[in-house]
Amino acid sequence: MSETVRISAAEARRRRSAARFYAVQALFQMEAAGAALDDIEAEFEVHRIGTEIDGVPYQPADLEHFRNLLRASVKHQARIDQMTNRALVARWPIERIDPTVRAVFRAAGAELVACDTPPKVTITEFVDVAKAFFPDGKETKFVNAVLDHMAREARPSAFAS
Repeated sequence: MSETVRISAAEARRRRSAARFYAVQALFQMEAAGAALDDIEAEFEVHRIGTEIDGVPYQPADLEHFRNLLRASVKHQARIDQMTNRALVARWPIERIDPTVRAVFRAAGAELVACDTPPKVTITEFVDVAKAFFPDGKETKFVNAVLDHMAREARPSAFAS
């Protein structure tokens, strides 16, 4: 018999945030290793999310959101990359962007185009993810600006006054 475990709203938010962080890591790894979606998804779910590696505990995550972000990132990658390219002020193609930042854009773009999360929440959450990878703040300002542009393109009605 399966037992339903109830978690608090705060814990649900933490797990959703963790799912975003893991999605960025997984997208980075997929690109760096040329790995398949199913392989990376399984690796993270079995060996990383909610486990302990070398004495370091890895946070539990909302697995459904993690899977949704990965799958939507792959399914909508062309659209997300085009949105990102239009948002880049310097008109650099997305291929010239740091691979971790590119993974942030793709995961956030997936949430913007395939989930019902309010865009401002998506931006805030993924800026926080960027801060975890780039604590000096330079990249986070860049991520914030690009995600704001992408969100306004993907979900303009959310920004209408």
